Amino acid sequence: MDAPDPHTIRATVQAQRGAMETLFAQLRQDGLDEPGVSRDPYGAGEQRAHATVTQAAEALGLEIGHDDAANLYLTLPGRDRSAPVLVIGSHLDSVPHGGNFDGAAGVLAGLAVVASFRRLGLTPDRDIVVMGIRAEESVWFQVSYIGSRGSLGTLPEGALDVPRVDTGRTLADHIAACGGNPDALRAGSRHFDPARIHAYLELHIEQAPNLVEAGRSVAICTGIPGNIRYPDARIEGRHDHVGLPRRFRHDAAMAGAEFAMAMESLWVEHEGRGIPMACTFGRFHTDPAAHGLTIVPGAFHFSLDVRAYDEAVLTELEASIGRIINGIEQRRAVRFHPGPTARAAPGRVDVAIKAGLEAAAQRQGISVLQIGSPASHDAAAFGAAGVPMGMVFVRNTNGSHNPDEMMEIDDFLDGVAVMTEWVCSATGPVCYLAKPVIA
Repeated sequence: MDAPDPHTIRATVQAQRGAMETLFAQLRQDGLDEPGVSRDPYGAGEQRAHATVTQAAEALGLEIGHDDAANLYLTLPGRDRSAPVLVIGSHLDSVPHGGNFDGAAGVLAGLAVVASFRRLGLTPDRDIVVMGIRAEESVWFQVSYIGSRGSLGTLPEGALDVPRVDTGRTLADHIAACGGNPDALRAGSRHFDPARIHAYLELHIEQAPNLVEAGRSVAICTGIPGNIRYPDARIEGRHDHVGLPRRFRHDAAMAGAEFAMAMESLWVEHEGRGIPMACTFGRFHTDPAAHGLTIVPGAFHFSLDVRAYDEAVLTELEASIGRIINGIEQRRAVRFHPGPTARAAPGRVDVAIKAGLEAAAQRQGISVLQIGSPASHDAAAFGAAGVPMGMVFVRNTNGSHNPDEMMEIDDFLDGVAVMTEWVCSATGPVCYLAKPVIA
């Protein structure tokens, strides 16, 4: 039978306003850590959030499951349970003192889509799985996409032995404490065979104010950047007296400053060629145990995140970084120690899904932008594994990783309406009408 008309879908989504507001309020309480929230991955805050979402899924009559990485799966059964599944997901952890919507909005969007199916009495052609993903925020373990890559069997070597920055306990220890099985992950287990996933869909708040600037509520993602990360790099020089002439110095701080400005120049040069990228020094400091007003710094510490939308550009940037470092080492008689590096592939949005989401927004009467994500998302891990993926962004005034994230519920419901329209359309899973749960 035909899927419901756009007006009916919109009204059904809007009817969930109160339930969604209640869930967002509870998730805030789950991680409340003023200012903002701290839903620590594989810790108490994330655990409480998973319990909140599980309770909401039980009320909808969804099947509840977990995997060896302790990811959460909430399944609305489809007509053909052997068909590749549709996954709608995001993460429930946050950065320390972050906002309430980064990640969590995507999980609740998945719940809102399946709740709409329940209200409309629709049975999807295939299972719809809402996924509550673990540990997306890499600030805690300095490893990208832990939950999503754990589900796909693509965790990088050594990841399970990495300590969490605040507890000092390994990722394996944290996973085990939350009911996961790190030994199985170490042996290569995976919950998802990418070939068994029809598509992966994620809703997220925008992380640059493009929608705010344009006065629109929703955007469709055109791509997710990959990254090269140096989480614990240092520069080795020599501590000396402040009066030492320049030609005798091995100044690690000035080497760090030159490196930062060279990276800035590299960024400006790429922008001038129309090649989007970004670089960020998250940590940038001398050694507090040894620095002082009258000491030439002999040690300097930094972290660096470099990102771009194309793998070839990332490879080129990595080579450029090496050349910049070699030049500074020769000029300043210092030594760079990059330390362990991490890498994540760019996420390519599926062309058909992107077009389908744009068409769904048009049927809903919602004018959308097309924007590239400035940030990393679990969708990129699924895309890198060969899963067709797409993303929807929702207007957010104050940026993300910010205790004052400001997503309006009306904008969120617009995003959910676009997703629900796509899932019900010919480009999404075909829907079958059953007796409505709510008339």
